[in-house]
Amino acid sequence: MNDPVRLQLVPLGASFQVERGTPLQEALFAYGVEFPCGGRGRCKGCRVKLLAGGIDPSPEEEKLLGAGETAQGWRLACRARAESDLTLEIAQWEATILADETVFEFEPGEGLGLAVDLGTTTLVAQLLDLKTGCVLGMRTALNPQARHGADVMSRVQFAAIENRQPVLEELIRKEIGGLAKKILESAKVEGAAVRDIVIVGNTVMHHLFCGVDIEPLSRYPFEPERDGMMEFSASRLGWNLPGDPSVRFLPCLGGFVGSDILAGILATRLDACDSLSMLIDLGTNGEIVLGNRDGLLCASAAAGPAFEGARISRGMRAATGAIASVSSAGRGLEMHVLGNAAPRGICGSGLVDAAAAGLDLGLILPSGRLANGAREWMLRPPVSLTQTDIRELQLAKGAIAAGIKLLLKERGASAEEVERVYLAGAFGNYINRTSARRIGLLDFPEEKIRPAGNTALLGAKLALFQLNRGPGDYRGILEMTRHVPLASSEEFQETFIESMGF
Repeated sequence: MNDPVRLQLVPLGASFQVERGTPLQEALFAYGVEFPCGGRGRCKGCRVKLLAGGIDPSPEEEKLLGAGETAQGWRLACRARAESDLTLEIAQWEATILADETVFEFEPGEGLGLAVDLGTTTLVAQLLDLKTGCVLGMRTALNPQARHGADVMSRVQFAAIENRQPVLEELIRKEIGGLAKKILESAKVEGAAVRDIVIVGNTVMHHLFCGVDIEPLSRYPFEPERDGMMEFSASRLGWNLPGDPSVRFLPCLGGFVGSDILAGILATRLDACDSLSMLIDLGTNGEIVLGNRDGLLCASAAAGPAFEGARISRGMRAATGAIASVSSAGRGLEMHVLGNAAPRGICGSGLVDAAAAGLDLGLILPSGRLANGAREWMLRPPVSLTQTDIRELQLAKGAIAAGIKLLLKERGASAEEVERVYLAGAFGNYINRTSARRIGLLDFPEEKIRPAGNTALLGAKLALFQLNRGPGDYRGILEMTRHVPLASSEEFQETFIESMGF
């Protein structure tokens, strides 16, 4: 390493060298520093505290952070470089990544298979013995693309507008290939042949892994030109794996409804239900599926990243220091902070809870305005909710609620006719159903709402047993599913506005 400098991170106790001039964005991502806006200096999500060394604040930092915070040593990691030895205070990233241990029926095969859930924020991969169905190993990781934006639209902008798609492709291919190698090593099956690898993810992840031009997703009508099954050999991807397995990224269902939702249908058997059921994945582009064995409708609603903690003044992922739940107690609040640490932010589940508690206490009005003209509501220092934060939540919940209403209308059904509502993914697994109903996000009886876990990973595992055997269940799902493009719906904007109120 030429001309190195040393970085020390507290309270982690980490110490390592980087080349002088290395952007802190590159050095700190793996240690828990978040870059929600992709390092564009807009969100303050990558704040770190300078304890020793020298980083002069830029004019942009002083404007965004204010003179008081910069004087205290706060800096934006996305705007700084390691020009000298530095000691920085950061918070440790310590979040649970949702895996899957569901027992399922299968027809035995030969060799090994790898199922990968490629999420916008996290990755989880499981190695299976295709003869027994046993999980032989598992690895999880952060999606390294997140250093260039926390949500999918930030990635689209980086890839399409800034012409950096190859950068994101290389990052994710290298990360998944590394995970596969580590799983094989830890499972002590290095010599065994891997037969197939199945990857599922949203449409943006599909494009940013497969090398499909993402530019059409950056503009109206936001429809991909190619969203089908993509197949590669492991060696073509630069992966040195025994057996040189086929790597298949399952097809998307249409628009921003990706193969993670196809996998979710496989996992919940929505396509085989007699009664009307719904699958909802709450995220930046909230995906919704409605139907039964007679046919399925799917749509995506551009909710924005509020459920993931982005664009919220003190928002963060569900990691150590995040307020994850809030409830009203008399005229006060009770809160749970992840990791039993001092609060440093609020994640999506805490945000939904806080809004519901604020409504119960009369601190938030049904219109979404803070009562008595307040500009912010202090939850627990230093974490507060601003009026802008509440508007961001209203935008997110309004988009999901509108999407649900329009799919029901398209089907000619009412909410009362829906027998089950499956919530997919980590946020759906942890959200408080009472709070979600209180704010109007999910207008269904609580007993009908069921957290479904990591349906994307379970569906990817099920698909492993269907490959190379002719038409399988997931191909039948493609035939019976119709995508409803909400972006071009004349009713969506009106319904969206009507759905914003609490």
